[in-house]
Amino acid sequence: MKEVSILDNLIRPYQMKDIPFLWEMLYQSIYVPEGHQAPGREILKEPDIKKYMKNWGGVHDHAFIASDEESHPMGAVWIRILNGADAGYGFIDDTTPELGMAIMPLHRGKGIGKRLLSQMVDYARSHGYRALSLSVDPLNIAALRLYEKSGFKKVYQDDGGSWTMKIDL
Repeated sequence: MKEVSILDNLIRPYQMKDIPFLWEMLYQSIYVPEGHQAPGREILKEPDIKKYMKNWGGVHDHAFIASDEESHPMGAVWIRILNGADAGYGFIDDTTPELGMAIMPLHRGKGIGKRLLSQMVDYARSHGYRALSLSVDPLNIAALRLYEKSGFKKVYQDDGGSWTMKIDL
């Protein structure tokens, strides 16, 4: 029998009221190496970034939010199909959703990301998606380890060094 954590009860599907938080999570998902300055929030207006949340709410847009006992959001995971001119950094093909995930800095390292990722993989599998993909900077060791332990495998490395990873469902 699967172990149930209190956190499992605090993960829920997104609601339209969560869209500002999803934008915040998109910002938090941008990897900043130790000792480097984070980009300004105007980076969310860049076409290659904003496409991950712009006009959110389509048929292939799914997200889960992790909240604490007082309903304060701690992190999120989301998937979206981006293709054609809007293909994202983790693009595999026109039917594979790209996954994004972030945890608020105060809540990192507590297993929240693992629970969110597991929830999304289960959701995608049960809703007929054949795979999920993502893009990760291999210097982001914590994220890379989580993805590898969850079954994602490297399929491509771009010129900037980021890895495209995929999990078959």
